[in-house]
Amino acid sequence: MVQKEPQPERRPRGRPRSFDADAVLEKAKAVFWNLGYDAASLDDIAAATGLNRPSLYAAFGDKHALYMAALGRTREGAVAAMRAMMSRDGCLRDVLCDLFAGAIGAYVVGDIGQRGCFIIGTAVTPAVDDAGARSMLTGFIADEDALFEERFARSGNELAAGMTPQGAAMLATAALHTLAIRARTGEGREALARVADAAVGAICGPS
Repeated sequence: MVQKEPQPERRPRGRPRSFDADAVLEKAKAVFWNLGYDAASLDDIAAATGLNRPSLYAAFGDKHALYMAALGRTREGAVAAMRAMMSRDGCLRDVLCDLFAGAIGAYVVGDIGQRGCFIIGTAVTPAVDDAGARSMLTGFIADEDALFEERFARSGNELAAGMTPQGAAMLATAALHTLAIRARTGEGREALARVADAAVGAICGPS
């Protein structure tokens, strides 16, 4: 059998990137999170990231592509964190309490104010006429439903009387979204904790 000579490794044309793409994406995400997709301009993103428009286009594409990349990365991280939480040992009530507490802690932070959930807070409005944002949002909600339902099916004996795993999953997902929206309006941790406690009580029954 004829052996081919190894070919030299091809190097990409142009100057190598001199920035951390992940860090840039996080900074761009913060702009979308604070201003919303429509209000966020490429000039805003360029100012926040320290990159000019040509560099942003070369690295990520247009504004929509950059936003979709931020949504996708956020969805991936959020689903992974939720999967880890739902896989924990322990009673269902404790797992849910910890999950909601963690969500509240994430929702009440922000560089200019409480921002809630990035996906819920920014994708709902463009989802009306943006197929990409709508698909991402729909998929994220389905991910949450599925992870909750899987855990609730394994812990069915810990659900409130008459509560099904599917019904409990929809209620838990709705509670997460309610917390995100209330946090974005500025509602404090104690008030958000009461909402979470009410959701856990409905799902697991009185403590």
